Amino acid sequence: MLGEYRIEGRRASEIAASVERAIGAGELQPGEVLPPLRELAVYLEVNPNTVASAYRTLRDRGVIETAGRRGSRVRSRPASTPREALRVEVPPGVRDASDGNPDPALLPPLERALAEAAARSARRPALYGTPAVDEDLAALARSALAADGVTEGPVAVTSGSLDAIERVLSVHLRPGDTVAVEDPGWGSLLDLIPALGLRPVPVGVDDEGPLPEQLARALDGGARAVVITDRAQNPTGAAVSRARAGELRGLLADHSGVLLIEDDHGHGIVDLPLHPLSGVTDHWALVRSTAKAYGPDLRLAVLTGDAVTVDRVRGRQGLGPGWVSHLLQDTVLHLWRTSAIDPTAVAGAYGRRRDALIRALDERGVRARGRSGMNVWVPVPDETGAVARLLHSGWAVAPGARFRLQSPPGIRITVSGLTDHDIPPVADAVATAVGRGEARRYE
Repeated sequence: MLGEYRIEGRRASEIAASVERAIGAGELQPGEVLPPLRELAVYLEVNPNTVASAYRTLRDRGVIETAGRRGSRVRSRPASTPREALRVEVPPGVRDASDGNPDPALLPPLERALAEAAARSARRPALYGTPAVDEDLAALARSALAADGVTEGPVAVTSGSLDAIERVLSVHLRPGDTVAVEDPGWGSLLDLIPALGLRPVPVGVDDEGPLPEQLARALDGGARAVVITDRAQNPTGAAVSRARAGELRGLLADHSGVLLIEDDHGHGIVDLPLHPLSGVTDHWALVRSTAKAYGPDLRLAVLTGDAVTVDRVRGRQGLGPGWVSHLLQDTVLHLWRTSAIDPTAVAGAYGRRRDALIRALDERGVRARGRSGMNVWVPVPDETGAVARLLHSGWAVAPGARFRLQSPPGIRITVSGLTDHDIPPVADAVATAVGRGEARRYE
């Protein structure tokens, strides 16, 4: 049974834990078939209902999947194997274009903002009972959202985009529910969904956002929620256009019971206008993180949505961490008030690097995508080989497996650390790695 590994336990929780330990230790491999329910019950000398309960728990946690008569098998991407494990180890002397980080030179200095936040805390300490969201921060956030056409709604503050998305999904969905997600899409989100016991349904993406026909299929198939990136989509750089927004809003209007989550993490680093979808469905949320524009370590995002959703998120948050540090809220408030960054200049800096790389690749016969943000997506026939050959050429890029469910292979190149002088050698290396040319030597 299952090679050298033996499933153990008398209770459902013990059986489930035994399977998870085996997966974590590598004794059960992704795709490996688990014993039929009744067969395992006989082997363990337990009631079949006990094994059924264990398998149900594992399925809800995203550890296994059930394929009808083909039985249950370990997921090809178990929740216990985060996509971050697929990152490339960057050897000494190799340039890293894989990490997805913003350019530190484009981030604002934080000294004054932190000092002002500390001074404000000294004057007015945030103690138990202090409102979770700073009124001035909420007012500024609400004003900016309104200027972008986002439907009126209350504001909450979370510890980044993923924290916000997790909280919104958790207050509306139950294990086993399906969520329509972009494919390729944000690897952390693709990890989060099965970890919550939810099932992702892939929706293809072009430069203008999710493909309407594929989203329609997901909605007609019973998807309970949809997560859409408005701008600077990771990894493809897609941005929802006005025309595409109209199509998507029409689809969502016919499924008003679906939960809509919009991720506008590109706010502050993208010069394309926002075309929000909010307000079409009964329950919706839009989240804006400070990570890309002001620095990942600030760990702060603003969330708005319908009153029920935001109230539930606030209530659950109050039972856990309670609130996001007012020192961080005051720091972000100071950065906003003082216009610490110039979004047009930041977007222009990323845009010039991104466009230059796409042009250089096109000149070498390599098709690439990147309409907004800091990443370029390159479809490749052999993902593993391309990554390995690029490492050999001195460049580390992110393997597309970190971002894909069913979409074709590709690699993601982060342009944040690239200079004008880097573009030709990177393009040459990519062209050679995908079989489109020979690399040139640069002294």
